[in-house]
Amino acid sequence: MERGNQTGTGNFILLGFTGDPDLQSLLLGLLLSGYLVTVTGNLLIILAVISDSHLHTPMYFFLSNLSLADIGFTSTTIPKALRNIQTHNKGITFAGCISQVYFFVLFGCQENLLLTVMAYDRFVAICHPLHYVIIMSPWLCLLMALGSWLVSVLGSLLDTLTILRLSFCTKIEIPHFFCDLPAVLKLACSDTLINNIVVFSMIIVLGVFPLTGILFSYSQIFSSILRISSDRGKYKAFSTCGSHLLVVSLFYGTSLGVYLSSVATQSSMMNLMASVMYTMVTPMLNPFIYSLRNRDIKRAINSILIQSINNYPSTIYFKIFFMALFFSVVI
Repeated sequence: MERGNQTGTGNFILLGFTGDPDLQSLLLGLLLSGYLVTVTGNLLIILAVISDSHLHTPMYFFLSNLSLADIGFTSTTIPKALRNIQTHNKGITFAGCISQVYFFVLFGCQENLLLTVMAYDRFVAICHPLHYVIIMSPWLCLLMALGSWLVSVLGSLLDTLTILRLSFCTKIEIPHFFCDLPAVLKLACSDTLINNIVVFSMIIVLGVFPLTGILFSYSQIFSSILRISSDRGKYKAFSTCGSHLLVVSLFYGTSLGVYLSSVATQSSMMNLMASVMYTMVTPMLNPFIYSLRNRDIKRAINSILIQSINNYPSTIYFKIFFMALFFSVVI
């Protein structure tokens, strides 16, 4: 079979979570509710940072970019999984699969780089507080944010373009709910040596190096905190980076869990559950981590929700919806 037929008209089959029809409705409800919470929570953080002038600082600027990456990261995979469950059609075209790979890698790399930039921001704030305003200038913050997006675009583009040279058979089954890059490469009929080299290089450049930078930043942060004499000062320093450190732990912990589960076990269900933690649960928890531990974020979100309640049409259902959001943030 020619390459053009293999890639141009061939379809992939996403096997998804389960073929049991009794579990489809439950799975659809869980994924849909999780997706709506993820998008709503991250969107509220973005709106809070934009609307509140007190949040126009480097830390919250990077946080809004992280929330945007979380929305894109989840939206790359979950809507297609929901559609497949709803329509009982597990097929995805070659173009759709390549698009998923591209955006999944893009937003994954972007989140990785943003967490690194945020670690550097906390390093400067705690280790060099007197020079923080000078070092973290608005232009530098803008350049770091744009640079992280540009590097992510180029990295995902390189990963995706190398897939186009491969040949695939038609009706290929992927034991996943989205087109994961390693799973797609395993199904190629042609040699994937170049692809594996590119993927390995991207992991080193966009994975290992940023993680090394995060670990170095926090080693310096902890050293500086330990030199603080007062307990109150130590607590205040820890509180300024506690939320970010928790998000870093969740992001790398779940992604490492996906890798270890795929190596340690051949169970596709275990891999799927680990991937759900990585692709949806972590982006869903990020807004709660920052809003519950940060008074400024909570105040800005509460203000947005109160204005929405007052300005929205006086329909009882909308009032109940916004009141539920308000109390979920306050509590």
